[in-house]
Amino acid sequence: MFTPYQFISCAVTLVLLNTGTGTCQKAAGSQSYAAKPLVSHIYTADPSAHVFNGKIYIYPSHDIDAGVPEDDQGAHFAMRDYHILSMDKINGKVTDHGVALDIKNIPWAGRQLWAPDAAYKNGTYYLYFPVKDKQDVFRMGVATSKSPTGPFKAEPKPIEGSYSIDPAVFTDTDGKSYMYFGGIWGGQLQRWSAGTYKPNLKTDLEKPNEPALSAKVARLSNNMLHFDEPPKDVKILDKNGKPLLGKDNDRRFFEGAWMHKYNGKYYFSYSTGDTHYLAYATGNSPYGPFTYQGVIMNPVKGWTTHHSIVEFNGKWYIFYHDVELSGKTHLRNVKVLELKRKPDGSIETINP
Repeated sequence: MFTPYQFISCAVTLVLLNTGTGTCQKAAGSQSYAAKPLVSHIYTADPSAHVFNGKIYIYPSHDIDAGVPEDDQGAHFAMRDYHILSMDKINGKVTDHGVALDIKNIPWAGRQLWAPDAAYKNGTYYLYFPVKDKQDVFRMGVATSKSPTGPFKAEPKPIEGSYSIDPAVFTDTDGKSYMYFGGIWGGQLQRWSAGTYKPNLKTDLEKPNEPALSAKVARLSNNMLHFDEPPKDVKILDKNGKPLLGKDNDRRFFEGAWMHKYNGKYYFSYSTGDTHYLAYATGNSPYGPFTYQGVIMNPVKGWTTHHSIVEFNGKWYIFYHDVELSGKTHLRNVKVLELKRKPDGSIETINP
């Protein structure tokens, strides 16, 4: 199994192959890519895409080279603000609307402004973000604006009962909204496994034969600023109805949750983290349980994998990132490809 920082040592001309050896393998020939970066003037990652007013808006992380030494908790992912991107059509011009929220304007924030998401309700746009508080614990914050491009004003405190990273907000056809969240390892989800914060827990990978840690889901209040309930586990099962285990690195949840609905079925998708797949599971409720179905996207060039899925003008698209521009895992670039389905609703695997 790779650690993220073993992979950093592989040069730009090398790729990760799933050999199970924990060593870097040379690519057969030069690399090619299924899509080009949407922007190249800044580094962007973790793209959360939404359609508002007939236009695509992308809410990504803004990667910077902050000069922070690398460690296995991701300290060098030291992002400080968000830029919002928009496009009128796929493969069309992409507009950078500038800084929408800066960490210095979040009263309770300490460091590391990681992957955000957005939502619209009640005439207001909501920007959800994870950031470490002044005690170095990840919490979820929310900021509001009357424009999808901001600027956004942060609430004075984090969302009560929130923790970990990677918020993804889904509004169902009945108008109810839910936040999915969580990420193990540097995302600290494992530190909450006992119900209270335990700062010394690194991952749950030391318990390979127990059910893997789950993403969390909580219904949001009508004003979109609070949880209406304590977070619940998002259970992912195999085809026999058994929970995926901690050792099931190719299928288990690691981080980067997303929810979309297609033909009345709920599609919960996520990153497997250390094995670099984007996988998905389906269920009949926004709470699950969800049955594992397969891989949406094979590994990208880079270490982290984080995506969003959105319908636009009758087609479905997946937004994701890799490191084509920099070759460095903490300086990423966002991309988009069409998402295709088979007649039974299953998703065709993409080779990025």
